[in-house]
Amino acid sequence: MKNILKYLAVGFIFGIVLTKSEAVSWYRIYEMFQFQSFHMYGIISVAVLTGIIGIQIIKRNNIKDIKGESIEIPAKEEGSSRYWIGGLFFGLGWALVGSCPGPIFILLGAGFWTVSIVLFGALLGTYLYGVLKNKLPH
Repeated sequence: MKNILKYLAVGFIFGIVLTKSEAVSWYRIYEMFQFQSFHMYGIISVAVLTGIIGIQIIKRNNIKDIKGESIEIPAKEEGSSRYWIGGLFFGLGWALVGSCPGPIFILLGAGFWTVSIVLFGALLGTYLYGVLKNKLPH
């Protein structure tokens, strides 16, 4: 139960940060895809940089997971069609609905109930991927 509370706390903080930084704003996402503002590119750059630093800290200090086991991050394949196709679908979905998966839940929590349609679409897409993944290029 103690670990669940930690995850909930991090989730709430993450939601507050994304909301205050306007990363959940449809208008900010629209500006990004229209190349009218650096705002979202700055947020994404900070996230990527944080991820790179975090992964390096994990690798160099042999940090353990919550169960005390070593975290092993396998090397990715060199560029392939699956990354391009997946990125294209992700980007198109993001541009069409004005939200990536994380902010869907934040927007629902903020009372934007129409986003439940987007959540349904995301879950349906995830389900269809699970059904079709053996037929897709991997």
